[in-house]
This record gives sequence, C-alpha cells and structure tokens, in this order.
Amino acid sequence: MTTPEFTSNRDNFCYRHPDRQSFVLCQRCMRTICPECQTQAAVGVICPECMQEQRKNRTPAQKRAERRWGNRGSVAAVRSGRPIVTYVLLAVTSFIGLVQLIPGLDGPIKQALWFYAPYLYPNLFALPFEPWRLMTALFVHGGFVHLALNMLALWMLGQSLEPMLGRARYLALYLISGLGGSVMVALIAPGNPTVGASGAIFGLMAGLLIIGRHIGANVTGILVILGINFAFGFFAGGISWQAHLGGAIVGALIAFIYTRTRRREQRTWQIVLLSATVVLLLAVVFLVPPLLLSA
Repeated sequence: MTTPEFTSNRDNFCYRHPDRQSFVLCQRCMRTICPECQTQAAVGVICPECMQEQRKNRTPAQKRAERRWGNRGSVAAVRSGRPIVTYVLLAVTSFIGLVQLIPGLDGPIKQALWFYAPYLYPNLFALPFEPWRLMTALFVHGGFVHLALNMLALWMLGQSLEPMLGRARYLALYLISGLGGSVMVALIAPGNPTVGASGAIFGLMAGLLIIGRHIGANVTGILVILGINFAFGFFAGGISWQAHLGGAIVGALIAFIYTRTRRREQRTWQIVLLSATVVLLLAVVFLVPPLLLSA
C-alpha cells in the first residue's frame, strides 16, 4: 500500500515519467529525474531540457572540444542507470581479495587492514593509533567464500539502490553503514578483530527496506532476507553479528534521513544530518569504549 505522503509528493517521481520514482535531482533545475533521463555533466547529472539548453549556449571552442573529447560512454552509462559506484566498490574489494589469495600475503594484508578496537585507544593499549581501520576493514575479507558472498550481495543491492539514490547518496549509505558496523564492534566486542563488508551490506539491505516502505513497495522479501542473515550470525562461528547490527541500524537511519529530506529546500539539511551522524558515530567510538574498558 502506497503511503499518502509518497503519492502526494510529486518530487518523488521523474517529471518526464510520472510512474517512475527516483531520489536523483537535476543539478540545474532541481527536478526529479529517473535513470533514463539522467545525463552526466560537470555539475553532476542534469535533465534532457537542461542539457539541450546547455548545448545551445556552447561557444565554438566548446563545440570543437566536445567533438574531440566528448565521451559518449559516460553519458550512456548514466542514462542507462549503470551502477558505476557499485562496480568500483566491487573492483577495489575484489582486487584486494584476489591479492590475499597469493601465498604468504593473506595474513599480512588482513593484519594491515582489519578493524581491531585497541588501535583506537593508544593510551590504554600498546598499539599505534590507526583510526582508518574503522573503514579499511570493509575492503578485506576472511576468505574467498566470504568475499564472494558479500560481493554478490553488493552487486544485487546496487542494481536497485544506486540508480534510485544517485551515486553520492548511495556511496554515503554504504560507507557510513560500514562505519556503523565497526563502531558497534568496538562497543560490544572490542577484543575481536573483524574484516569484511558485511556491515555495509546490512546497511544497504536496511536502507532498501526503509526506502521501499516509504515508496509503498512490498518489502516482505527484503525483511525476510535481512532477518535470516542476521539470525545466521548467531549460529555460525566466525561471524561478527555486531557489525551486522551496527550496519543495519545506521543504514536504516541514513535511509530515513533520505526519505525525509527529499524536497529541494531540504538538501542542506540532508548534508547536515549525514555529517552529524558521522560525527556522532566517531564521538561514540572514541569516548564510550575507553570508559567501559577502564571501569
């Protein structure tokens, strides 16, 4: 059942295709556009009318430059809704995972990138201060099966979420959810080293659940999958359910922010709320665990 707020707010639909919902705005006229109507430009993505107007106002030098250097591939990628950010995340994470398969490199790479909470508290532990591990753990995995399952989930979720949210919002959802997973590990299981993109993946699933509910889609399937995967973490060994929980909570929060800041005049508030979420997560992870550990 579609929510009244969604059906009454036409900002949630492409202005050229009223039956297609989208979270992407033309960066010139700020109208909502679906993947088919998006064209890459210097300012981001713009609608067909703004692109036509831009072409009318080109100087002769700009026309010559476009003939020489115009990249039709990038334009086609945006128009087709190709999830470029998803592909980049897949490529980077898979490359690191394949390097791990080289004999003798798996252990050193894991130890260099995994998240281990004591690295955040040099005053309490005899370890260097390495806060970047909160994020680098997303790109290293415990083995080929671990990598393959996470990358399959990322590919499947990215096909739906990235064209709907846009590249920047989608990437923010992924990274902040991953940060949330690391923070939850630091709070609940600070002595356990963790690796993997599972926290970010759970954030994407929770985000899809919240956004799907907002637009009136049937979210039963994603809810069941989310529940099964979360429950599985309690019964299988070597799985950080803490990262799953943190990623899902933060992913749901980020998606909720997106659904409540869709209007053009709310763009600044969206950035402020996302920034505040990151600051709050960092404050919690740097302040709370030392108090618990020293108590």
